[in-house]
Amino acid sequence: MIEAAWGSNPRFSDGVSYEFIRSEGKSFPNNRCLVPASEFHIRNGEKKFRAFREDGDFFYLGAIWEPPMGDWPVSYRILTVDANPDVIRYQSRHGAIIERRQVMQWLDFMVLEEELLVTPPGDIFTIEEILTKPVQTSFAL
Repeated sequence: MIEAAWGSNPRFSDGVSYEFIRSEGKSFPNNRCLVPASEFHIRNGEKKFRAFREDGDFFYLGAIWEPPMGDWPVSYRILTVDANPDVIRYQSRHGAIIERRQVMQWLDFMVLEEELLVTPPGDIFTIEEILTKPVQTSFAL
């Protein structure tokens, strides 16, 4: 496991650092990596949400890494798929979920991308709003 910067080198993309890559129709024959996660965040207008597994388990986000270039460190970008039924109400895409049992298949190139980079089924994520302002839930007596 290494520490890496999230996003591409902005020097080679008109000053923009891209953090995501659409997975459809693309091949990732090398530089595959995984980002461990227990949740991911969603922004919908002014509201923010977090999505986490209903079963409480952690997962991985499929990603690709890029070597350091000049003063830009090793970096990665997360691959995306169409949002599953739990997330689609908030946004159209999310990170590609790699289950724990699929880790070596992803890293060792044992399974083709199109078999692993798929939209997960519904009813696996719980979506909760992230409240940005403190909310008093009871009165102090």
